[in-house]
Amino acid sequence: MYQDFQKHLQLELQGIRDAGLYKNERVIVTPQSSGIRVATPDGEAEVINFCANNYLGLADNKELIEAAKQRMDERGYGMASVRFICGTQDTHKQLERAISDFFGTDDTILYAACFDANGGLFEPLLTEQDAIISDALNHASIIDGVRLCKAVRYRYKNGDVEDLEEQLRKAQAQRFRIIATDGVFSMDGNVCPLDKIYQLAQKYNALVMVDESHSAGVVGATGHGVTEQYNLRGKIEIITGTLGKAFGGSVGGFTTGKQEIIDMLRQRSRPYLFSNSIPPMIAAAGLKTFEILTRDNTLQDRLHNNTRYFVDKMLAAGFDIKPTQSAICAVMLYDARLSQEFAAKLQEEGIYVTGFYYPVVPKGQARIRVQLSAAHTTSQLDKGIAAFVKVGKQLSVIK
Repeated sequence: MYQDFQKHLQLELQGIRDAGLYKNERVIVTPQSSGIRVATPDGEAEVINFCANNYLGLADNKELIEAAKQRMDERGYGMASVRFICGTQDTHKQLERAISDFFGTDDTILYAACFDANGGLFEPLLTEQDAIISDALNHASIIDGVRLCKAVRYRYKNGDVEDLEEQLRKAQAQRFRIIATDGVFSMDGNVCPLDKIYQLAQKYNALVMVDESHSAGVVGATGHGVTEQYNLRGKIEIITGTLGKAFGGSVGGFTTGKQEIIDMLRQRSRPYLFSNSIPPMIAAAGLKTFEILTRDNTLQDRLHNNTRYFVDKMLAAGFDIKPTQSAICAVMLYDARLSQEFAAKLQEEGIYVTGFYYPVVPKGQARIRVQLSAAHTTSQLDKGIAAFVKVGKQLSVIK
């Protein structure tokens, strides 16, 4: 059987290559930071990293590393168990409390990743009597979580509150309703209109779920996410997020929100019940992250300043950039092959980025997604902008 299946896969893979959609992985040989070294055929190359989710520059933070080392010495390497059997240490509970305090919620439940948090969210809470109204550009993990649930599905156009209201009218036929949205849409960088979503939820008797993976630590005056930006802290029933981006860049996800919702997830959420606890060292580093973020707003302020600086300079250079309210700057190129060629030439200039194209983004919407970090220096930003301008002119993207 495998010979036939192998031929099928080979043809499919060749089709992906021929379409210019094949994804190659590049190897980093240093810690994740704003400046890294990557493996090359000739050895290694120094590059400035503009495509990590390391928004606050904490991925190689010495305090986090020391906290992880110390906790591994004290509590061991791994838990070798799920939470409800013998996989809960005090550090897990302390981290859940810190996350709840950060978002102003009742309680928090930890997962191995936010993909698991979203995948295990809807099925324990809703049945075929209920409805989920989901933004069309929601992350794949939300989409998969919705698929695993028997609730009636509605979809509204990205950030379109008029279409959302229309779907909410239809969903009045169901018992309970949840509006599901990303806080920041990772490919475009736009923030969901949470204030208007919340108003419609009140009007049509719906719950609200927000994935803060790309917004927590980034959006809002002090980086507390979209609920801070729209003055809705503590009012949203369900928030999911990750420790893998602004909060240290490691692994681990969470759902935080109303007490009874979290209680039910502890009883019935399959990724929580059937996956090992996150390691003690990860929990300790996560706890240190929230300690750092409650001291002052130095990192958040630096990130906001870097983002404004980069976006303003790129717009002035003539690049087509999607409107952004986050640390994501989508430089639109529209053609998949062009996005790969552009990214390859930028790496030759010492700038590390990735071209994004179908199926990660819709066909004909290829781009380079630049992600700013608090760790970037002004000199690094200037070098990145200069390289974009040079390659942009070479490839006739700008004049």
